[in-house]
Amino acid sequence: MGCVRVAISDLIPPEGLFVSGLCHEGGGTVVLISPDEPGFWPVFVASAEYADGQPDPMDRWSKRVIGNWAGRIGGRALFPSDGPPYPAFNRWALASGRFWQSPVGMLVHRRMGLFASFRGALILPGHLPLAPGTASPCDTCHAPCRTACPAGAFSPSYDPPACHAFLDLPAGSDCMSQGCHVRRACPISQDCGRLPKQSAWHMRQFHT
Repeated sequence: MGCVRVAISDLIPPEGLFVSGLCHEGGGTVVLISPDEPGFWPVFVASAEYADGQPDPMDRWSKRVIGNWAGRIGGRALFPSDGPPYPAFNRWALASGRFWQSPVGMLVHRRMGLFASFRGALILPGHLPLAPGTASPCDTCHAPCRTACPAGAFSPSYDPPACHAFLDLPAGSDCMSQGCHVRRACPISQDCGRLPKQSAWHMRQFHT
């Protein structure tokens, strides 16, 4: 399989998305695709999938938009919801040198912070050039994420029942309307452009 002579700067995703990392897998290149904040949310809410009232609108939007892009550039699209077995997004992310394991266990990204997420990935034939890895931002951070959870749901590992029980209380309304306290505590998250109304939508999907 020949090497693809394409630079990462030539991979221009559809509006509202960006290339959040690259890694090699076998004879190909995995291109990780994430929301480009704050522009992602207005693009998504203007979509037919958001308005049609059917389940999983963001997953369906991602599959349509990224799938079409993959077809145009000769790639194969994969999505976090594919499976089981599920694609190895976390492994690819860590291999890219642009995501790291945070002190609370969630992935952290150099641009998205603890709001790190994936809308999909492309598998391209050949090996694209990879940028050198960089040090984790957590190495020099005072880790406010460790103590940010008002439910104590990260003591020490994530406790989903404690999280959901807290969100049912009046005290959980801030998390429900503004997003997870732990994710918001990350200094990078605070500058990533995530809109509160997007976080509120995700919290409703998470806590139903």
